[in-house]
Amino acid sequence: MPLLEKKKMLMDASSCMIPIAQSPNDYQAFRINPGATNKIALVFDTAVTRVSLTFCIEIFDVGGRTPPNQHQWAVEMFFILQGEGRATCDGKTVTLRAGDSLLVPPTAMHVIENTGRTRLYTLGIMVPNEHFAELIRSGIPVELDEEDIAVLRRH
Repeated sequence: MPLLEKKKMLMDASSCMIPIAQSPNDYQAFRINPGATNKIALVFDTAVTRVSLTFCIEIFDVGGRTPPNQHQWAVEMFFILQGEGRATCDGKTVTLRAGDSLLVPPTAMHVIENTGRTRLYTLGIMVPNEHFAELIRSGIPVELDEEDIAVLRRH
């Protein structure tokens, strides 16, 4: 094998990220502030992966919602795991239920709210992180309860 190819292989191998595996029992969960009606469980974020992304489970209490918010550069995606909700993005409103996805482009003002009779569980991904994980981690630590763990383990 030519030397240049060997060097390229070594460079590729040295930049390879070691796989990280976690279970719901490993997730750290937070409420961003005392009045928050949702909790966010971090699955992977910059503190764990050194990659600019936030991958989390957002759990909305009955009647819970995010405050209106927007991100300057980040694209945010929600996948509905369980429950029913509504998303409003730049004045357009859509209903959400298990299996639905929502993509929020940068700068879009958006709100996600639980409109169902049970908790709303969403999988959220934000790329780049845009300080989202740091905001979450600066909040109030909370525990995932038995219901949360059961939903995440699909029991």
